Amino acid sequence: MIRCREIAIADLDAIADLLARGFPIRSRDYWIDGLRRLAVREIPDSFPRFGYMLEHDRMPVGALLLIHTTRNDDGRTSIRCNLSSWYVEPAFRSFAPMLTKVAQRHEDVTYVNISPAQWTWRTIEAQGFRRYCGGLFFSLPAMSRPAKAMRVEVVGQDAQGLGGLPEADAALLARHAAYGCLSLVCRAADGRAFPFVLQPMRVARMRLPAMQMIYCPDVADYIVCAGAIGRFLLWRGRLSIALDANGPVRGLVGFYREPIGCKYFKGPHCPRLADLSDSELVIYGP
Repeated sequence: MIRCREIAIADLDAIADLLARGFPIRSRDYWIDGLRRLAVREIPDSFPRFGYMLEHDRMPVGALLLIHTTRNDDGRTSIRCNLSSWYVEPAFRSFAPMLTKVAQRHEDVTYVNISPAQWTWRTIEAQGFRRYCGGLFFSLPAMSRPAKAMRVEVVGQDAQGLGGLPEADAALLARHAAYGCLSLVCRAADGRAFPFVLQPMRVARMRLPAMQMIYCPDVADYIVCAGAIGRFLLWRGRLSIALDANGPVRGLVGFYREPIGCKYFKGPHCPRLADLSDSELVIYGP
């Protein structure tokens, strides 16, 4: 007998074992650490904390992890769900649609898949997903001219009341610092403050030491601050910042590559480029 149900706290060890078998490049500790973060983060009411599993003889044989987040889209509250880490044991693959059907049943939720394997593209497009990001732009920010008198500050996980920033942005920076990201505030001479979250990234077949843009309010803000951030990172051995894009980014020095980093969504709100906050990249890690 196969049944599909929500993953509970008591299932986490068995789910970590299952995912470690399904994704051998990831250690069991990688999954346990991420699941523990999911166990304590805030989630919207009535949504599953971890996701769904297929159960056979009281053991998980399939899992689809979910990360639900309350968002502000154009001044309105909405729900986004990051579909993450889908795996079903080979003998039970015919039951896999049970997971996707139950996980994507809310029409008012925006579902995102930010790490789809290329062989799954046709399948997720058949499910109604649309591509919103075609690749990554690898910027070389140290080659941009720095704005006059701009300062770069590191934000820690205990930071509170960051001057010049909305409360939501200050909380986001502190939360992502706790996840191990590099949270920054760039302060311009005119008093403006620009928040950023970066994360070290690994890119197959590329030796360029890079960070990934996890969050900035607008790509235009990064263009303004790129020179200052680039020099700040240069002292830390990082030459590039990769950001979601659909082509070369005017105003930045660098190069565009696709389909590295292509991303899909389904639902009422198309995600904004350069905003991967509270996603699998930070909950589980790069």
